[in-house]
Amino acid sequence: MVSTFTSSKFKFWSFISMVLLVFVHGYNLQERYLQPWTLPHENVTFTSFTQYFLANGLFRFRIPMLFVISGYLFALHDYRPYKDTIKKRVKTILLPYLTWSAIGILMVYLAENNSYCKELIANSHLLQIDNTRLLLHDYTWYEVTARWLFAPVPYQLWFLRVLFIYNLAYPFLKRWVTNKRASYIFFSIAILLWLGTFGMVFFEGEGLLFFSLGIWLQKNSFNIETPGKWLSPKIWGLVFVLLSIIKTWLAFNGEMYVGNSIYFLLTILHKMVIVSGLVTAWFGGNTLVSWSMRHHWFIWLSSFSFIIYALHAPWVALAINPCLDLFKDYNTARMLSFIILPMAIIGVCIGIGYLLRKIFPNTYSFLTGGRGI
Repeated sequence: MVSTFTSSKFKFWSFISMVLLVFVHGYNLQERYLQPWTLPHENVTFTSFTQYFLANGLFRFRIPMLFVISGYLFALHDYRPYKDTIKKRVKTILLPYLTWSAIGILMVYLAENNSYCKELIANSHLLQIDNTRLLLHDYTWYEVTARWLFAPVPYQLWFLRVLFIYNLAYPFLKRWVTNKRASYIFFSIAILLWLGTFGMVFFEGEGLLFFSLGIWLQKNSFNIETPGKWLSPKIWGLVFVLLSIIKTWLAFNGEMYVGNSIYFLLTILHKMVIVSGLVTAWFGGNTLVSWSMRHHWFIWLSSFSFIIYALHAPWVALAINPCLDLFKDYNTARMLSFIILPMAIIGVCIGIGYLLRKIFPNTYSFLTGGRGI
């Protein structure tokens, strides 16, 4: 079993990861679809540098953190019958995935009946399926079904889809990562897939590596409470920040010096930022975790982690341009939008979650897979 404080760290970082996810999705520079190698293609300003530095730098450890926590906790409780565990995962992962995917389709379909929202959705290209069809109304029934099952309108749900697959594959993953010889081969392949940003519908490199790492940490009784000398958060924290600064500077200026090699360089730096960020956050954030988890208001807010995750997109992306228009008279419009829009979306999600939990507790429990009750 884990200590009470470590359990609190799991809850803290799960919540913070959801909050950071909303800010990443509220990124509003010219190139909004962020990949490890994304180039902003605009001049460096305080706003552009800061947004890229945060959204494609410091905040990028959040999804790997969730996968590591998920793998660790699954391994921690694998004394339960596998069939019973998977039945529970159907309720906590698969059904919420399918339900929220359906809700996303319905809400966007209804929104497209409003001319203003219809224009927003078309201009966002979030639902574009070919050169001429930009709206959900343009889909065939089987394309809608494919969206529902494999490519949710709430695009962040991909995490639940692949997490369920890794849960199903747990017996195999456990066997591979706990066998010394097999683990070398497995992790070598997983690291290569991760470095190559490999992704398919049912599994991808990042989740596979870090979910499996969580299993390995638990099964090898790795000390996740006290860092060894080589995991000093001060050193890793310095590396984390410096690499994020270097990556950001190169994203704006590197192409003129190294040409197309910039994409490979940014990808490698991105992966190094993630690893250093994981070590820094987990071992270096204890004071923040301790302070936060002593306050009732923070614990209350953190109970809405899942509803924030499930409900914030695609609305945060669709609201970027209207938010920029709202602040257009200010020189700091883009920075104001980057700060205020995610906070507003998080507030709305918490408000909806609070009302649902209070008025329809059974519905809330179903939608969240029993989380935050």
